[in-house]
Amino acid sequence: MDKRLKKHGDRIKKRTEEALKRTKTPLPGEMLDMFTLDKEVQKFRLRVSSRMTSLAATWHSTKVVRTREKLSFFFGVMNVLISALMLGMSPQWIHIAYTAQACVLLPVRIYTYKKKQWHYFLFDLCYFCQILFLAFLWFMPWSPIMLMSSYCLAHGSLASAVITWRNSLVFHDADKITSLFIHVSCSLRYPCEVDFHHTVRLFDRYPPFVFTVIRHFYPDAELRFPALAKVPYMPPGKALLVSGLIYLVWQGLYWKFVMEARRKKIESGQRTTSFSYLLNDKRGVIGRMLGAVKPVWREPFFMFGQFVYALVTEIPAVFLLYDSKFWSGAFLLLIFGVSVWNGGGFYIEVFGRKFERELEALRKELAEATARSEGSSNSGRTSPVPSDDEGASSHDSPLMMSKPLPAIQITEPGLAADIHESEEDKKTI
Repeated sequence: MDKRLKKHGDRIKKRTEEALKRTKTPLPGEMLDMFTLDKEVQKFRLRVSSRMTSLAATWHSTKVVRTREKLSFFFGVMNVLISALMLGMSPQWIHIAYTAQACVLLPVRIYTYKKKQWHYFLFDLCYFCQILFLAFLWFMPWSPIMLMSSYCLAHGSLASAVITWRNSLVFHDADKITSLFIHVSCSLRYPCEVDFHHTVRLFDRYPPFVFTVIRHFYPDAELRFPALAKVPYMPPGKALLVSGLIYLVWQGLYWKFVMEARRKKIESGQRTTSFSYLLNDKRGVIGRMLGAVKPVWREPFFMFGQFVYALVTEIPAVFLLYDSKFWSGAFLLLIFGVSVWNGGGFYIEVFGRKFERELEALRKELAEATARSEGSSNSGRTSPVPSDDEGASSHDSPLMMSKPLPAIQITEPGLAADIHESEEDKKTI
């Protein structure tokens, strides 16, 4: 494109000089036209070169993934492999690996979200559950209440969020990997994915995996986790009651210290919460439902809906998963498969179509810039009239040509300003 543009510009300059030589003494207006045309061509070529450099840099940054993303991809893929190997070779190390990752990923998540002013999301249920899970694993492994509440919450609202929120397994994004970890850890918790942090919450999904291993694959689990001996089967009523009470504790704390104590910042738009994000998402089902409710009732309606959702998603864990190794494995495969499917869509659609849209935009912008350039070059210009024998040679002259410039995919948003500047130079001369 650069060679074609250079050749076209040289041809314009050469034919303009030849056309002026054929006439008598050039008029002042014709000299100004030649000066203006040459200046416009040079500026246009400069801007084309700049845009080509920018386009090349964009392509390079898309083609060559940054080192940080490579590391995230490497550790994300290796984490899946190592987890599978540990499940088959040493299941008793699964909860230790989960704890080690939590000690690294959670502080990183806190730092990055605080920096981006997303830290109100850290008060969501999934992070509250991480504290609950770690407390059971290392401080209260003898407590039946902690076991029932942790198992139900891990396999309930956390794991089901992969399907509900369309979380994606995107290995190159550390934020997405952390999100998936949070939702699948206890049995492969779901990756919490929101528009601005389209995250595969590998960390969120890890808890279901951990608790499934403890229940069905951990050798002599009753010795390490005495609560298992006290809960040979999951009592439905008691399990739902205990997990429901734990949920209400979190919901009360969240309402008091976030929705009430930070209301002014949230309403002013300085901070974003799950509720405010879903409320403003008019394309989502939850956003449309909340929009149909009176403003005074939206928060109670949202909190009640969350509570019902949490209890409903725990039903499979209470009646099926706790007692069946087969169905627990099938459940994990389902959750993991959904996140992989969504991740594949992310890679194909987001990366491919992003560059496609950019190229299309460049094509349209260059076409508009070319049209403006031709219009400004032909307007107000006195062109020499060729004789009959000169008709063949001057037929293609750029002063009279109607053929547009090559359709190069380059944007020229500042071209109009350059043309205006050229007109000012003409007046000054």
